[in-house]
This record gives sequence, structure tokens and C-alpha cells, in this order.
Amino acid sequence: MVKLRRWLPSFLFVLPSIILIGIFVYGFIGKNIVASFATVRTRSGRLKAPGGFQNYSTLIGDPRYQHALWNLLVLTVVFIAGTMFFGLLWALLLERGVRAEGVFRSVLLFPMAISFIAAGVVWRWLLSPAQGSDAVGLNQLFQMMGLDGLQSSWYSAGRFNMAAMAIPAIWQLSGYIMALFLAGFRGISEDQREAARVDGATEFKLYRHVLFPQLSPIALSALIIVGHMSMKMFDLIYSIAGQSSYTAEVPATLMWTQMFQLNDPTAAAVNATLLLLIVAVAVIPYLIYTNRTEKGAR
Repeated sequence: MVKLRRWLPSFLFVLPSIILIGIFVYGFIGKNIVASFATVRTRSGRLKAPGGFQNYSTLIGDPRYQHALWNLLVLTVVFIAGTMFFGLLWALLLERGVRAEGVFRSVLLFPMAISFIAAGVVWRWLLSPAQGSDAVGLNQLFQMMGLDGLQSSWYSAGRFNMAAMAIPAIWQLSGYIMALFLAGFRGISEDQREAARVDGATEFKLYRHVLFPQLSPIALSALIIVGHMSMKMFDLIYSIAGQSSYTAEVPATLMWTQMFQLNDPTAAAVNATLLLLIVAVAVIPYLIYTNRTEKGAR
């Protein structure tokens, strides 16, 4: 009875949040999964969605969905590699000590404060595929510099076109990853650095064997964060490539097309469920690892 009195006020305090999350998160997820198995017929009686797992096999076998998955793979790989590289590089430079560090931190973090829609409007102009006399943005800059060979169609053509779409995302999120790594560097005591230097470690060995190993949990967290963000990215792609762009299509934008242009909510529900599974495959192992690490530290 005493234990009940202790935890009951806390439970009642968070109960409204539990109810809201249960309804508007898990309830809607459950409703979406149920909708993905529905059998749908048109008014003329034509079978539009066979129902059950055949809905999933139909979407997975669709060349358009396979194209969207390929674009998502290219975007995710380039996005993760770019943000991790530049984030760690900038953290290293700031960690080494520079003048006006606060100014540099603010400049590097500023893109994160801009919404993907606002940034996408600017990057849509910068990455314009127009070339020659009609060139604008980066293509016009290359033309003015006499580097016409560097002009590109960017995201609008090519099997690896989504690598260009990752450029704005890297610009916007690298500062956040920099802040994570910089916090990790600053959390390592100066005593460890001095002890390694006394033992004769060079600066390279200091970072290689002392500092970087202690940043592995932060690196894993950053990897999961940018990875799941790229998998569900919609607003940046939508604002740059526009509505229903096939060349820059990913599952999230395809879902919009299925729902509002093709009037196929069942296919959109299947797409959303598959996207949820893809994100879960990336996030759940990380949550299990974090839980085991916390238990081991107790």
C-alpha cells in the first residue's frame, strides 16, 4: 500500500500523455496496418487491392516502388557519409582550439535552425538542372568561372541522382553532428590526454587510441539519428523536386502521390507500413544495445 501511494501520483501525472500517445501514435499505427490489408474494389467492381499480404507483394513488385527504394538507398548512404564526415571534421577543428569558436559554432549550427521547406526553396534554385544560356544557380556559377564541364543535371537525371539531393541535407545536418562530437570531445577529461602524452603518444595516436574509442557511443547515436531522418525525408525532397517527381521519388514522396494523386489509400498504407518496418530495423537494435549498456553500467 505504501508503494502504491508513492508511484500513484506520478502515474496519474503522466496518464494523460500515455492516453494521447496511445491514441494518436500507436492507435493510428494500428489503424494504418489494418488498412494496409484491406480488399478494395472500384465502383465498377474491378479489384483494386486484393487484400492481405498480396497488397504488400503487389507494391514490392512495382517497378516504381523499387525505383523509390533505390533512390532512398543512395540518399541514405550519401547523407550518412557526408554528415558524419563533415560533422567529425568540424568537431576536430573546433576541438583543437580556434579563435572566435562561438562564432564558428553558431555559423555551423545555423542551417539546422532553418526548416527543410525554406532551405529547399533556395536549394531548388542552386541545383537547377538548366545549362547553357539558361543556367542558374551552381551551373551558372560554374559557367561564369569557365568550368562548364562541372555543370550537372543534379537530381533530375541519372541512376545516382539522389546523391545531389543529399547535398542540402548534409549542409543542414552536419552542424548538429558536429555539436554531438564536440560535446563528446569536451566530455573527455584533460588528465587522460596528459597521461597519454606523458607515455609518449603522438597526437595521431592520442586521437586514434584514446579519444576516438570513447566517441563510439556518440557516433552510433549520430548514425541512427541521421539514418532514420533520411529514410523518412519528405519536405526537403518535395520542396526541391516538386510534386510527383519520378526521378527524385522516395517512399515518403511516393506515399503522398499514392494518397492524394492516385487516390489509392490502401497502397499508401502499405507503403507507410513498409517504411515503418525499415526504420524499425535500423532503430530497434540501437535501442536494445542502449538498454543493455545502461543495465551493464548500473
